[in-house]
Parts: sequence; structure tokens; C-alpha cells
Amino acid sequence: MTFPGGVHVSRKVFIPHGCPLILRLILAVICLSAMGFACPKSCHCFEKNGLTVVQCSSRNLEEIPSNLPHDTVSLLLSSNHITKIPNQAFKNLPWLQELDLSRNAIETVDAGAFQGVTESLRALDLSHNRMQSVPKEAFARLHAKISLSNNPWHCECTLQEVLRELRLDPETVNEVSCHTSVQEEYAGKPVIQVLDSGINFCNFHHKTTDVAMFVTMFGWFTMVIAYVIYYVRHNQEDARRHLEYLKSLPSSSQISKDFDTISTVL
Repeated sequence: MTFPGGVHVSRKVFIPHGCPLILRLILAVICLSAMGFACPKSCHCFEKNGLTVVQCSSRNLEEIPSNLPHDTVSLLLSSNHITKIPNQAFKNLPWLQELDLSRNAIETVDAGAFQGVTESLRALDLSHNRMQSVPKEAFARLHAKISLSNNPWHCECTLQEVLRELRLDPETVNEVSCHTSVQEEYAGKPVIQVLDSGINFCNFHHKTTDVAMFVTMFGWFTMVIAYVIYYVRHNQEDARRHLEYLKSLPSSSQISKDFDTISTVL
């Protein structure tokens, strides 16, 4: 077979003719496994134009198979029940060019999901999944044409930064829509159309944070003012009661007159 870049590797395995049939079969299996040509039981592996294709579509898979042929060039995993792409899921597939993960239930893509295939990958299909957001690091240095259509994207700063670094599939780019958004008026609209209109979700995030801080500070300020007013009024009330008490006490002149009256009587 011929790998990308023109490297040719023969799959022929030399087995001595003098060996018994069963031993020859065992040696063939061992040699092929050692060369990395084992195929997962749930998949079908074949050659197309001299390149290894691994067909795992519609096999009720819940996770990405780990024992894939080392020389896989095309990996088809569509229409399964995969929910997550873990770190280094394809690290042992240095020749991988096409990866189809469409029509699954993917919600999470780890930051290092595509480590090991960033240079080789040419086409990545993640359409028709359940992704709302992805970390920027997940698609870093990817050169592949990517389809992200028909996912329930939440339009905010991180998604904006991710999309501006990607080479999106032009045929499906308008199907990458805001399912929800930090600015509700953009829900249901194509993300690229929104971004091309000049909207900057990152600025909106900063403004939202500033407003929240202002509201918090205003709340504290209001509480302080209310406490000062209460304190002043409370002290004024105490002072008024004390003054009334002092007024109710007999004056010194009245006490003197009462004393003189008592002396006269005596």
C-alpha cells in the first residue's frame, strides 16, 4: 500500500513453505497484528485506492475504538452513540486524513482530542451532534476542512475565537447557527452572518461583567447610605427623648422656692 507522502509499504508477509498450515496461519495473524493492521470487531476495514479505510458507521458504538489499524487513512464513525472525544483519541493514527464523527451525540471535546493528527487530518465532520461549546485548544493547529453544522451552539466569546481560527466547510458554514446566545436577539441566526455584521461577543462579555460590577457596587453603596440614614435618625430620636426627659425634671429655681416654702412652714 502507499501512505500519504509517497511512502510504500507492502503487506506481504514471508512465511516459510515448510511450516504446517496452522502454524502458518498463526504466524500470519501475529505478523499482521504487529504491523498494525488489526481491525476492531465492530468495524470493517478495507483498502480503497491503496489506502486503508475503517468503516465503523452505524455500529451502536458509545466510544471511539482504541485498537484501530495504525495505517488508517479514513475513519468513518458516523451514526453511532459517541458522546465524547477524549484526549489523544487518535494519537496512534499518524496517517489519518479523513475523520467522520457526524450524527453522534457528542457533547464534549477535550482540549487534546486531536493531538497526533493535527498535521495529517484534511477533513473533519462533527455535524449533527450536541456540542454547545468547545475549548480553543481542541482545534489548535488543525488544517482540516471542518463541518460543525447542526449543533446547538451557544454563541459567546470562546466560540467566536474558535471559529475565527478554523477552516470551515463552505458548503455547510451557514448551517452553523446560534442555538442560544449571550445576546438573545442572535439566537437562531448563522454564526458567521452574525460575526460578519461586526458583532463582537467578547466585548459584550466584558460589558456584561462591567454592568454586573456596577450593579454590585451600587447595591453596596445603597446599603451604606441606608445604614447612615438609619444611624442618624436613631441618634436623633435618642437625643429628642433625652431632651424631653431633661425638660421634665424640676428646675433649680423651682426647687429653691419649694425649699423656702417648707422652711416657712416649719
